[in-house]
Amino acid sequence: MSTNLKRNDLRNIAIIAHVDHGKTTLVDQMLKQGGTFRENQSVAERIMDSNDIERERGITILAKNASVHYKDVKINIVDTPGHADFGGEVERVLKMVSGVLLLVDAAEGPMPQTRFVLSKALELGLAVIIVINKVDKPDARLYEVVDEVLELMLDLGASDEQIDSPVVFCSGRSGTSSFSPEQQGENLESLFETIINYVPAPDLDAEGPTQVLVSSIDYNEYVGRIAVGRIERGELKVNQEVAVCDFHNPGLSARGRITAIYQFEGVGRAPARSAKAGDIVAFSGIEGINIGNTLCAPDCVEPLPFVHISEPTVEMTFSVNDSPFAGREGKFVTSRQIRDRLYRELLKDVSLRVEETDATDSFRVLGRGEMHLSILIENMRREGFEFMVGAPKALLHEENGQLMEPFERVVADVPANAVGSVMEKLGSRKGDLVSMNPVGDRMKLEFVIPSRGLFGYRSEFLTDTRGEGIMGTVFDSYKPYRGEISSRTSGSLIAFETGESITYGLYNAQERGELFIGPGTPVYAGMVVGSSPKGDDITVNVCKKKQLTNTRASGSDDALRLIPPRKMSLEAAIEFLAEDELLEVTPKSIRIRKRLLDHAARMRANAKK
Repeated sequence: MSTNLKRNDLRNIAIIAHVDHGKTTLVDQMLKQGGTFRENQSVAERIMDSNDIERERGITILAKNASVHYKDVKINIVDTPGHADFGGEVERVLKMVSGVLLLVDAAEGPMPQTRFVLSKALELGLAVIIVINKVDKPDARLYEVVDEVLELMLDLGASDEQIDSPVVFCSGRSGTSSFSPEQQGENLESLFETIINYVPAPDLDAEGPTQVLVSSIDYNEYVGRIAVGRIERGELKVNQEVAVCDFHNPGLSARGRITAIYQFEGVGRAPARSAKAGDIVAFSGIEGINIGNTLCAPDCVEPLPFVHISEPTVEMTFSVNDSPFAGREGKFVTSRQIRDRLYRELLKDVSLRVEETDATDSFRVLGRGEMHLSILIENMRREGFEFMVGAPKALLHEENGQLMEPFERVVADVPANAVGSVMEKLGSRKGDLVSMNPVGDRMKLEFVIPSRGLFGYRSEFLTDTRGEGIMGTVFDSYKPYRGEISSRTSGSLIAFETGESITYGLYNAQERGELFIGPGTPVYAGMVVGSSPKGDDITVNVCKKKQLTNTRASGSDDALRLIPPRKMSLEAAIEFLAEDELLEVTPKSIRIRKRLLDHAARMRANAKK
């Protein structure tokens, strides 16, 4: 006979929010006030952002587990990404928790990703605690933002209980919380009390046969795959034999033995001999285990359904580097090494797809957005891989004989004087204005726009708003294809010959447009060295030397002044790519090049168009 046991000593919560609304900073304070660190211990900011790229960019990419103790209750916390491209991470970890802290910036209010993650939490019927963060900002709009969140919940079809969600006002930076916008509080006690009183304790069958749903996978070279999930029923013990099954793949049937179990304590993992229903644990020993699999007792195999992960919307082609500089800087350069690395990424990223192509040295990689794929590219180059990628393309498909394409919902928070240029640019990219609301001395614009219309727009947006604009995007739906969109207006400056760039050659080339390289840079024929404002590609000779004579003219031999080049980041280079261009990625360099390096072959190809 099964007995349900209410685990009053345990709460499982996830923190969800739009990017940059302060999730990780708030978790820092919860860990400090929950006694995870000693009073005098030196702790880095954003301790949960453990990945190098996360720390550099100030964004969370991977969902991570931690725990704090408040009074006699252990609170398991899952810190989730706020960027729409990593929504797959959020969707799957919500299966492990009973409630969510919905974090909203007190000035910005709900943004597109807030809508996306909240809709997923409401679908699963999770308890929602509304946390208005950054209440100490000078432009905070506390009452208006609370109303905006409640409107959003109504819009998403929240139940009556969810509409009555408690609201807590916090400052993640200073570690304070209160129930009233007028008071700031002294610590996070109000938040902890709300979690304990409002998030339901796990009410699961403690005596039944073991059942664990795997929501996340980690990989360790020594122990192999480490699975993370919540125990739905029974108990999990070290050396226990288990059966592996999958609700969505009935043909899967495997056996294995648990070799190690880890409980989350603070920001680390503590080995344990066993764990009970309701606990979120990591465990190893099951070879080939995947996200969405269910671990069961061998005599009671009952797979659990897993959340449907939204489909990819963008694709890029990854291929072996075949440029004249190939193999100089990378450690892993062959198609087999690139293929193995891409397929290894699939083990822990449920939103990614990798497909073989007709060519043996190239692969189609499908993801949730440019940022999603650019993080993969950045990780690979840091690991020593050298390869090429093509320009991103939106994934199209047919429905009832009609061509459909993905659309994004864009919310742009811009200064009033930039509204005209933002509306003009997004309008020319086939965007439709949905709403326009003043927020203080700024304007909040909402558009629905084809995904491909946003390719290459982010850098323009920052220029048009003088760096003051905030733009958030999230996948909206598939709609009928909108026709051609001319997103790039500039052409490329292309190196004419192979060699090293010389100041004299660069000085003459900079009159044609903006350069991406400085003197002393190795270049090859067909490499893109700058952009041309005229829209046409121009071939320039940046390796050209000044012809020496024994005549000296006063003034003309003064030092040539070069305009500082525009250093291209990985994202900027991906945004810049045209259809006939590739991006060469190595551990040390990022180079844009033409598909056809030979000038004469390019001219012939263009003549045929």
